[in-house]
Amino acid sequence: MSAIDRRSSILFAPALVVFAVFFLIPVGFFFVVSFWQLKFYELVPGFSFENYVEVYREYLHAGIFTFSIALIIATLTTVIGFMLAYLIRFRAGRYGPILLFLVMITLFGGYLVKIYAWKTILGTQGILNAGLMALGIIDEPIAWILYSPHAVVLTLVHFLLPFAVLPIYGALRGISDDPLEAARDLGARPLRVLIDIVLPQAMPGITAGFALAFLISAGDYVTPRLVGGTSTFMVGNFIESQFVNRLNAPVGSALSFSVLAACLVTLAGATFLARRLLRPR
Repeated sequence: MSAIDRRSSILFAPALVVFAVFFLIPVGFFFVVSFWQLKFYELVPGFSFENYVEVYREYLHAGIFTFSIALIIATLTTVIGFMLAYLIRFRAGRYGPILLFLVMITLFGGYLVKIYAWKTILGTQGILNAGLMALGIIDEPIAWILYSPHAVVLTLVHFLLPFAVLPIYGALRGISDDPLEAARDLGARPLRVLIDIVLPQAMPGITAGFALAFLISAGDYVTPRLVGGTSTFMVGNFIESQFVNRLNAPVGSALSFSVLAACLVTLAGATFLARRLLRPR
């Protein structure tokens, strides 16, 4: 091993230690625990798929609901994020950096602050209902806006939007203007330029933005609790309940890894489908 390789290994060693101690070892431990049993609130080591069978039997409906909401959130976030990133990169001109700064500065807003802000806006005494009533559109506050799946989707799309804009904008920055101008000179319509040139080259950023939005949405439990109400319980809420309320780490771990596996399969399928649709003809 050369001196440069040894120096690189020494520099990477602290990061690898932190990654192993705070991620790999805990994840490995809970993966093993997912095959154990809980008897009289004590962990009983062993190897059984009973926890995974229980997850399939008891939480399949919650999983389908969660992944449906997560797909809607990820799709909306990615589409809006791409539109904003495209505007910043190709249309905003000298105002592009200002728009990008406005997008980035929203990252400094606290997660709970944004949730409570939307809770205030969507509540029966909130700004939205007050404005609609002042305009005479409604006679009484609309109660179903808050504590519903719509509120969860709206809140998470707002929170996750910067996480989609930044990787997509980074991918769009790598696209040269020369092929775009050449395609326009040859008579290609804007939609054809977008589909054949921009989208294929921006696919890594689009995939990253979609994956971040989907994974965070599928595992979130704070937003459904605060703005979703009792009718919008997602898998994250059930995982929290297993660990905190029931003290059932084996079932909670099995549910967590089931969700993780389903997320990876969903992302792989979405990526494959997107690549097939945007494959050059």
